[in-house]
Amino acid sequence: MDVPWTETFGRMDDTGLLNLAADLAKQAGAIILAVRARGFDTLHKADASPVTEADHAAEAHIAAGLRRATPDIPVVAEEEMAAGHIPAHAEYLWLVDPLDGTKEFSALRDDFAVNIGLVRNGRAVLGVVGVPAHGEMFGGIVGVGAWKRTAAGERRICARPIPDAGLDVIASRAHANDERLSRYLAGHKVASILNVGSALKFCRLAEGVADLYPRFGRTMEWDTAAPQAVLEAAGGSVTVAETGEQLRYGKPGWDNPHFICTGLR
Repeated sequence: MDVPWTETFGRMDDTGLLNLAADLAKQAGAIILAVRARGFDTLHKADASPVTEADHAAEAHIAAGLRRATPDIPVVAEEEMAAGHIPAHAEYLWLVDPLDGTKEFSALRDDFAVNIGLVRNGRAVLGVVGVPAHGEMFGGIVGVGAWKRTAAGERRICARPIPDAGLDVIASRAHANDERLSRYLAGHKVASILNVGSALKFCRLAEGVADLYPRFGRTMEWDTAAPQAVLEAAGGSVTVAETGEQLRYGKPGWDNPHFICTGLR
C-alpha cells in the first residue's frame, strides 16, 4: 500500500519536495555558471562521456541537500553512479543529473540543464529542470500541474494540441542526422525541426512551443525522470517507442529504451 508523502517524510508533502528540488537546482545552476565563468577542463569517463568540475560540484551540492532534507529517500546521481556508488532500488528515489548536456556546456553553448526528479513505484511523479544559462526553471507535479520561472516571475504552462500547420519537432543536436528520426517522421505532417540539447527539449513541449520529441539515442534514467515529470504535469506524455507504454524507472542498469515525447494528442 502506498503511504502518503506527508506521513512518510514528516511535514514535507509533494509541494515541499518540489520546492526543495527547485531550490537545490537554482543553487546548482549558480555553481555551474561560476565554474563556466572562471574556466574549466573537460575530462572523459570510462564510457567516453565528458565530465567537468561543474558536474561534480553541482552534484555534491544537490546530493547533500537531498540527503539532509529527505534522508529516507535514496539518491541516484550520475557521477556517483559512474564512481560505483549504486543504491538499491526502492519505492522512492531521487534521480539527479547535475549537468545534463555536458557536451553543450563544454562547447560553451547554453542548452544544458540541472535535473532533479522524484520517482515513486517506478513512475516519475515530480521534477524540476533548471536551465541556468537561459535564466529558466521548469517544475511540475504529475496530476497537479507545471510551471515555468524566469526573471519575470512564475507562470503555469501546458502542452498544446498539434497545430493545423503540422508538427514542430524537437530533436537532439547530438543525433541530428539520425536516420531513425527521418524514418519515424515519414508520413507525419512536419512544420519544422529544431535541434536542441539536454532536457530542455522536454520543456519546450511542456510550455507549448513544440509538439514532438522522438529519442532514439541512448539515455539514462537520471536524464529523463525530472523532465518527464514536468512534461506529464503539463499534459504531455513520454512513452516507450516500441510498445507505447509509459516510460518507467528502476530498470536494470538504469538504461532507458528509445522513447517518444508528445504534447497534447
